[in-house]
Amino acid sequence: MTILTQLASALNRNDEVPNQELALRIVKNDDVEAIKELVDNLKNKSKDIQKDCIKVLYEVGEKKPALIAGYVNVFFELLKNKNNRLQWGGMTALSSITLHDPAAIVEQLVKIIDAADNGSVITKDQAVAILIKLGSMDKYAEDAFSLLVEQLKSCPTNQLPMYAENAKPIVNEQNKEFFINTLSSRLNEIEKESKRKRVEKVIKQVSK
Repeated sequence: MTILTQLASALNRNDEVPNQELALRIVKNDDVEAIKELVDNLKNKSKDIQKDCIKVLYEVGEKKPALIAGYVNVFFELLKNKNNRLQWGGMTALSSITLHDPAAIVEQLVKIIDAADNGSVITKDQAVAILIKLGSMDKYAEDAFSLLVEQLKSCPTNQLPMYAENAKPIVNEQNKEFFINTLSSRLNEIEKESKRKRVEKVIKQVSK
């Protein structure tokens, strides 16, 4: 039975449960042939099939990144795709691979930053997640943190609290002043009080 018949769209389902269940089966069986079929069908003429395929792929990546890591260049190519769903899906897949194969991600980091600066909110969210993951590794921490701060300087204020909260684990004595100053410089831009208080809370927590 082809993998395509197990996708949500083939089952006339509007929810993601079939795709999630398929991802679990693929992980359980180490089904590399299924992965190949999903990757091949990212170029299917049906956008519904494309959408389902990238969903299954990044769900697999979250659970067992080694199964999709060999297709890292395919996911980088998706960052340029005009289909927004494939673009941010590709970034999500790359995020799932980051801790498994950081060198492959760093090698083409410029593409991630470019997509973050020009793509959708979800694309930027996943790019920031990649930078935070890289920032947790000594080898890449300094450069990743510098790139992260640039995102904090320019991101929509609506996203700033989440980014600041997620970045806390990689803030240390060497970079915390840089981090605090960046967040503090944007407080006056945040119109919604609840979001401003979240950023202020992060500043207070890392200042200790």
